[in-house]
Amino acid sequence: MTNFEDRVLYQGDPWVRLDTLPRLLAEGWRRTLSAGGVVSVVRTPFQWSMGSPVIEIETGGYMGDVGLYVPEVQLPEALALLGLDEEEETDQDM
Repeated sequence: MTNFEDRVLYQGDPWVRLDTLPRLLAEGWRRTLSAGGVVSVVRTPFQWSMGSPVIEIETGGYMGDVGLYVPEVQLPEALALLGLDEEEETDQDM
């Protein structure tokens, strides 16, 4: 499994990794986050992806594990939208 950093600087701002999960699941979570007004980005072992690259998914592009990140300032909103809480996330990181 690919390891992604818990916190990164992306476009000059701090972003937090919500989880590392298969690409299709991450894209589903991104839709949920987007519907709730939370910005997210996926990090594959090769690149960052701000938009859902439907063509890449349909043509069999990278479908392995990705890191799903949100801006640090939106972390509480993201966790609430996904039905997670910060304490649960902290326990997973240890």
